[in-house]
Amino acid sequence: MSNEIINQNYKHSDITGKVIGCAMKVHVALGNGFQEVVYQRCLAIEMTEAGIEFAREEERILYYKGYEVGTRRADFIINDSVMVELKSAPELTDAHLSQALNYLQAYKLETGLLINFGSRSLQYKRVTNERRLARESQQSAPSK
Repeated sequence: MSNEIINQNYKHSDITGKVIGCAMKVHVALGNGFQEVVYQRCLAIEMTEAGIEFAREEERILYYKGYEVGTRRADFIINDSVMVELKSAPELTDAHLSQALNYLQAYKLETGLLINFGSRSLQYKRVTNERRLARESQQSAPSK
């Protein structure tokens, strides 16, 4: 795997690097133009063959001020530590990035991947929620 995929400066880089490698295999085999669900199924096969443990379409409840306000379902949660959201769009947009960040928040995870199979070349972005989680834990910590 290339050094660009696994970068120790990123939290969970070993996992995200393996997932990106699996996504590259899928994109090389299929190219672009399929619906997102096709890529999701193929990526599940690649990750299983690579020995990556994951949950697919695991639903989580969203809360606002302690009230349940809805649910969210990320494409993959890997090792209970990395969220993976897939797209099949011509380009990644700020809306896609916002959605990935919202999923990280809903799942209380620090690290995620946003992967787009819809462009001619595979696109991926590592997303992080570390600062927001740290801020929330400080706010909820009892005062001394």
